[in-house]
Amino acid sequence: MGASSFSLAEAMYVAGDVVLQSVRAASVRVRSYQENVASVKLPKFTHFVDPAAASGGPSNASGLARGGKQVAACRAAHVKAIEDIWCHVHSLMPLQYAAQSACVFHTFLRSWRCHPYLNFTDETLFSKQNASRKGYMARHFTMRVDKILENHSGIGVKALNLTFPDYCKVDAGHLNRWLQIAITPGIEEVILFLPTNYKKQYSFPCSLLFGACGNSVRHIRLTKCAFRPPVGFDCLKSLTELYLYDVCITGDELGSLTSNCFALEQLELANCGELIFLEIPLSLERLSFLRVSECHMLQVIESKAPNLLNFEFVGELVHFYAITKLPSAVPNLETIEVTSFGEMVNTPMVADKFLNLKYLHIHLTDACEVSTPAYDYLSLVSFLDASPALETFILSVDQEVMKHDSVFGDASHVRQIPGHKHSRLRKVHIIGFCSAKSMVELTCHILENATSLESLIIDTINDPLMDGDGNRSCATYSECWPIGRDMILEGHKALKIVNMYIVGRAPPALRLDVKGPCSRCHAID
Repeated sequence: MGASSFSLAEAMYVAGDVVLQSVRAASVRVRSYQENVASVKLPKFTHFVDPAAASGGPSNASGLARGGKQVAACRAAHVKAIEDIWCHVHSLMPLQYAAQSACVFHTFLRSWRCHPYLNFTDETLFSKQNASRKGYMARHFTMRVDKILENHSGIGVKALNLTFPDYCKVDAGHLNRWLQIAITPGIEEVILFLPTNYKKQYSFPCSLLFGACGNSVRHIRLTKCAFRPPVGFDCLKSLTELYLYDVCITGDELGSLTSNCFALEQLELANCGELIFLEIPLSLERLSFLRVSECHMLQVIESKAPNLLNFEFVGELVHFYAITKLPSAVPNLETIEVTSFGEMVNTPMVADKFLNLKYLHIHLTDACEVSTPAYDYLSLVSFLDASPALETFILSVDQEVMKHDSVFGDASHVRQIPGHKHSRLRKVHIIGFCSAKSMVELTCHILENATSLESLIIDTINDPLMDGDGNRSCATYSECWPIGRDMILEGHKALKIVNMYIVGRAPPALRLDVKGPCSRCHAID
């Protein structure tokens, strides 16, 4: 559009405000004469047809001296600008509507063959009426993808999303051919979601990422496949986000993949069963976020990335590893989120510190040993003690039955851990607070030792769909997350515990917010 405007200005500058192009001599002419009427001469006009002019060639044509060249360039630029606008409008349409419009409007046909966003999912390829017909979709999914890519020029692709439902089958030959058509110079995003049983059947062709094709890619998301980058894999220099879920890749192969990804900012690894050692090199200066989830064979994490500030860790025994290894392995962390499925021992005290840690979120689930009396909530003080700069602490406990010793049955002695001050801790949020004695002891410890505490939120119900402000899901959806009867009763019991042990210890300036079971969604007959 800018070029077309410039060409118009250029044409007007050369030819003037009125531009004449290929103008013929007038064949209809006007003759004037005077007529004397009562000694007054009046002008009279008559028209006639000039035969010579009617059959003659062009006259007064605007050639190079009259701006003809600039006028032609202006017209071409404006035509191209209009086509670019239509192409942009077409590219913003969902794939299904873009295909339909290309069939109806000739203007869209050319842009359809170079459509930049190839988003192949069951939602984009099928109407809502066919969404429940899995047999129909399984038969036609591969056929439709193949037909679209067969007619695509491969030019101008910016994003490719191949998300196959589990009921769909596709052979490696088709898949390789589709990737070869779409992964061309200029592509920025590659997403490949394969059916569950393809993990050991398909290996992503790394050769497609060599050269210009790979160096333009900014986002890669792969699932259910093998990814085997060779030694010396010098590609993906523009890559900013890498997500591998249920992907067969070793630590050495991941090192070959990321060693030259100097622009990488976010790395997520989930259920990568061949990872034993994860090393983040010093060259990844822009890497700021790392998430490792359920990589059960992983034994060592070591990072030299200077700006890795945010870390999420999901798996078994992650508390022990996080508190004993991460302070030295990833020393610059500012944010940690830990989700544990299998803590077998209490969190130990350590000498190493998270000197820069400001935000800590610990999530304990019902699948792990935390649901038995063997786990001591008070041992989480180790994390607070190891984080002298900590400002926000969130503890989320998700359990179906409270199995810990209740403070109702043993209120004789509330343990204390003297000598541990948390002077910078300002905000604490405990989700799924229960009557367990060790949880009451942890809360009392925080009240007595967090000298700068400004806000304490205690919620006796764990709602997974709770928003960032602590509002229950019924504020957004029709009702709260379903909770079992036992935990609803435990929630009411926990409210009594808060009034007995917590409210009296709260400083007057503290903003204390206590939430119990929802009166509408968690009513008990």
